[in-house]
This record gives sequence, structure tokens and C-alpha cells, in this order.
Amino acid sequence: MSQKPNRLIDETSVYLQQHAFNPVNWYPWESEAFEKAARENKPVFLSIGYSTCHWCHVMEAESFQDDEIAAILNAHFVSIKVDREQRPDIDALYMDFCRMLTGSGGWPLTVLLTADQKPFFAGTYFPKYTTFQMIGLMDLLYTVAEKWKNNRQELLTSGDKIAATLQSHYEKTFSTNHFDVNTSEIVQKAYQKLCDSYDKDLGGFGKAPKFPSPQNILFLLHYYQLKKEDNALSMAEHTLRQMYRGGIFDHIGYGFCRYSTDGVWLVPHFEKMLYDNALLLICYLDLYWITKRELYKNISEKIMYYLIREMRDSSGLFYSAQDADSDGEEGKYYVFTFEEIRALFSPEDATYFSDYFAVTPKGNFEGKNIPHLLLNASYETENKRIQVLIEQAYAFRQKRTSLLTDDKFITSWNAMAIYAFAHAYRILGDTKYLDIAIDTQQAVEKHLVGKEGLLAATMRKNVLSGNGHLDDYAYYLWALLELYETTYEINYLHKSLTLFEQIEEQFADTEQGGYFLAGTQNEALLFPVKELHDSAVPSGNSVLAVAYQTFSRLMVAPNIQHAASRQIDFMASRAQSHAVNYNFYNIALLKEISPSREVIAVILKQHKKDIQRLFQAYFVPNTTFLIKIADENQLDDIFFYLDVYNMIDKKPTFYICQNRSCSAPITDRKQLKKILSPTGELTTHL
Repeated sequence: MSQKPNRLIDETSVYLQQHAFNPVNWYPWESEAFEKAARENKPVFLSIGYSTCHWCHVMEAESFQDDEIAAILNAHFVSIKVDREQRPDIDALYMDFCRMLTGSGGWPLTVLLTADQKPFFAGTYFPKYTTFQMIGLMDLLYTVAEKWKNNRQELLTSGDKIAATLQSHYEKTFSTNHFDVNTSEIVQKAYQKLCDSYDKDLGGFGKAPKFPSPQNILFLLHYYQLKKEDNALSMAEHTLRQMYRGGIFDHIGYGFCRYSTDGVWLVPHFEKMLYDNALLLICYLDLYWITKRELYKNISEKIMYYLIREMRDSSGLFYSAQDADSDGEEGKYYVFTFEEIRALFSPEDATYFSDYFAVTPKGNFEGKNIPHLLLNASYETENKRIQVLIEQAYAFRQKRTSLLTDDKFITSWNAMAIYAFAHAYRILGDTKYLDIAIDTQQAVEKHLVGKEGLLAATMRKNVLSGNGHLDDYAYYLWALLELYETTYEINYLHKSLTLFEQIEEQFADTEQGGYFLAGTQNEALLFPVKELHDSAVPSGNSVLAVAYQTFSRLMVAPNIQHAASRQIDFMASRAQSHAVNYNFYNIALLKEISPSREVIAVILKQHKKDIQRLFQAYFVPNTTFLIKIADENQLDDIFFYLDVYNMIDKKPTFYICQNRSCSAPITDRKQLKKILSPTGELTTHL
């Protein structure tokens, strides 16, 4: 293996640094690489992954650290490495091509391109040598190199045809279908699809591998609340309980792993992502908000404890991920042998711990044990004894080879964390969670906003990497609005308004509708991409539909209301054919077709905290709460329309509005609580 670094010495990406000493002569994605390919008449070998990707590690060890593979690549190709978390636009474009060509995708993503960036072949992981199941990388590279030399036109023609097909695909996603869309049918189709794929015994949707898919859970919780459908709550609750009980949750160090490789949630893919934990935290918080069951509060607190302890930087920002591998083995850090537990604890405690977490001599993962609660009937109540043993097991585990933490800060993922911690304060009332949300939001402003006042995509080692993409802006807007609805501090709406203007200027497709993943400040690729359906996380377009809807209900502003309506209509035209793939957007659609209301409180400043807690006591997902402080003159251009609402007899006064009409003001809190309770009717006639 070569000890001479290639061009990937880039402090902004752990993933690129992992490949910096490969014998492959890697280039980052830059014009120099494509100019070299054109000048030397070579195809481009593009490899996309991320730092905590297990199969990326495997392919590097088998192939990219191999001198034989490196010799082929260096002689016949120009090789480019891309960190998908830095460049989601590049990843999205060529992942679409891979899915179109092969029917599936994943990482590492392997794509062969011409010098003008046109793809002509794609796949994911390739072993070094051909097996009976798949072609090996060596044979693939030799075949392509031979064709490039002797029958290049065939590859170029193939590239042109595929590029034309890809362009046609994007043109279809760009445009709105101009015919009537049955929005109620979209919501019902999505719900029915979840019902059909629901695993009644084990929770979750579909077969192994099982992914958390928080957007499905959040959709079901909203569906339950707005449609009064008990089965929606049952599916969401059962899934979240089983996920927690299984090995996908780290019962020793807390936090959720990426997904379960089996159908029972036992054996995870051990990497931990910030986005999974932030979005799942919101799910468990909402479930606690609805049910008031202490278990879901405890799980929420464990997730936050993990994020604060292991994923939070002193700057206030959160790291992006932790690796699945240590010492070259997936999961080695997390599992225990039966003998280790017996040596760690007294005989009585070892037996108690083993019974609690189903630790056996045989093990459940390659002869070792993933602690889990699937066999523990009394898992809902923890006692001090097991907590002490968990802390001891964690301390023991800490002595092992530490997991690689990708200490890159991703703007969109930090925005998810801001939303989640603000939401935690809103539901649990603990000010330390609000402090974290505010600190992280301020850190985003300090570290992830460039000199021009625009968001960056990522930062590492105090170096910003690239301009932000749609996801960064959409998720940050979503987080700012949650901070407003948590604190009722108007500065968050002012920041939201600035962000709204930047989104419209950079990303909006003013002709066809929807929003491009890369904006006017980003590098132009072969084709512009719109990511519409949800994948590992909700798409930027889905999040924008939800955020714009919230924003439009908070502000009487025609441009915001128009943008919200336009986005909901555009997404509906896309969601009608595969509704279940748009479940985060479907939350906005569900709210759009359900009765909604606004509750306006006119109060004195001294009443603000009390009224906040009153509003936050109920899970009422289609109600907008507004607070006017009567003894402060803060009715600026944002809340000018609240000028007509006044207090009665200097008492907190409430106006309930629905369908553009408002009730007579009330000062009776018992009456208000009755209206806000889960059984309260949406009505303007009190």
C-alpha cells in the first residue's frame, strides 16, 4: 500500500481522508479531473460513499488498498472520490442513474462516466474477484478498458442514450401534471399501503432489512390524531416499542443504529447517524405527547443523553455519524461474550444482567451477544440495579478500540437536532433541552453561515465545504419555525423570513414548480435534480411543504401563502402515483384536507410562560398558536394583523378561529382546555 498521499488530503471530509493514502490516484470532484480524462481520452471511475459506511470500508480494503486494482485504475481511468454527505447533488444524480439501470442503489456507489460527466455504467459494491453472484471489479475494469480502447463508440452511444433517458426522467419530475388530483385519495392510499405492509407480529413495514423510516411513524401519528383512526396509533406504537426492545437500539450506550438486518429488530447495521436519532427522537416525543406513557419519555431522554454525550461538540454543533466497524469488524465495539459479562460482574449481577438482556453462552451474533429486550416481559420499568450495571458495562466498553466518529458538521442534520431538542422542551418542559436547541441554532449561525449570509453544506476543522443545498435550507427553516412555536420569540420568524427569500431566490423552479436540490450558488451538473420522494430522510421538497404550510399559517403574507399552496399542489401531482413514498409530505397534505384552527392569546408579558405551557400540554397537530403580548409594542410587519385582538378585563384572552371566522373571545381557561383536549371539537361556536 502506497504511503504517498493522493489529492484527497482534505480536512473537510473524514471519508476523503480515509482514502488519501490509497495507491489509487484519486481526484476530488473538480474540473482538473475531467480535463485530464478528456486530454488523455480516458473514462472516469466515480466512487461515492461516506465515512461510516461498512461496505465502503470493505470495498476499500479489498480493492482500493490493493496495488493490482490501483494499477488498472491508474493506467486506464481517471478516478474520482466523492463524500455523499458533502455533495448530495452529485450523489442524487448518479444514484438516480444507478436505480434506473439496475433497479436498486446504495453505497458505495460505483459509476463509470465519460469526460463530459455522462454515465454509461453503474453499480454499488463490487468484490475484487468475480463470484458466481456478481462480476468482480478487476474483470469489470478490464472489460471497460478494452471496450474503451477498441469499441469506444459503443460506450459513448450508450452514455448518450442513458443521458437522454435520464434527462427525460428529470423533465417528468420537474413538471406538474395539469389535471385534477384527489388529495384525500393520496392520503388514504399512503395509509392503506402502510396497513398492507405492516408486520403485525414484529412491528415495522415490509420484510428484512427493516429501516426505522421516521416519516412513516410521524405520518401515522398525525393520521391518528386528525382521522381518529386507532389502528394508525397502534401500528406506530407497536413499531416504536419493538424497535426499542431490539438490538437496533444500543441498550448500553443508548441511541439507535441505522437499520435492522433481520425482521425482528435484533441485529443492526451498527453505524449510528445523527439524522436517524434526531428524527426518531421526534417520533418518541410525539408518542409520549399523545399517550403520556412514561416509557416513551424515558426512551426520548435516552436518545438525547446519547446525542449530548457522544455526538455533541463543544461548539454546540452535532457530529454526523459513528462508524459500525472497529478493528476491521462490524459491531465488535457493541457486543459481549457471555464470559465477559461473568468476569465483569459478581455472579448474582452477571445472572441478573444476562437474564435482563438475553445474554447467553451461545450468543445471538457470531457467537457474541447483542443486548436486547425482546425476551424481557417487564422491560418498561427500569430499576437502579440495572442502571448501575449498564453504566459499568458502558465503562467496560469504553476501554475497547473507540469507534470512528465523523466529526463533520452537516447543516441539515444539525437542523433536525435543533427541531428535536426544541420539541423535547415543548413536550417535556425541561429547559436544558431548549438551551441545547438554542445553542445549536446559534452555532449554525456562527459556524455554518458564510460571509454572504448563505448556508454552507458542511464544516469540519473550521473549514466550510460548499454552499448549502435545498435540504440544508428546508430543514433549517423547519427548525426555526419549531423554535418560534416553542418560545414565541419573534426573532425566529424574522430569520425564517430571510431564509424563505433565499430559498425562493436560489432553488425555486418558477416555471414548473417544486425546488431543485442544488441552487444558483451551487455548481451546475449534467442535469439539475429535484429530489421529491423520501428516502433515508424526508426529501427537501417534502420538508419544505411542511415548513411552508406552518409558516403560511403563522404569517398573513400573500407570497408565503402562495408558495405554500404551490408546493403542496406540486407535490400532490407527484405523490398520487406512489403515495407511500411521500409520507412526510403527506403530513402537510393531511393537514390541508383536515379541519384546522388558530388560537390567538392576548396576554400580559408576565403570563407568557404559563400560556406557553398551556398550549404545549396537548398534541393538536392542526392548530396554530399565536401569542400577542399586550404590554409590549412588538406588532411589526410580521404580526400587524393581530392589532385587532385585545384583552378583556386585563385577563388572558383567547380567540379561536376556523375557516376564516373567529369565535367571541373567551377568558375561561377550563373552556379552552376542553377545546384543546384530544376529544375537543374543532368549532368556532363556543
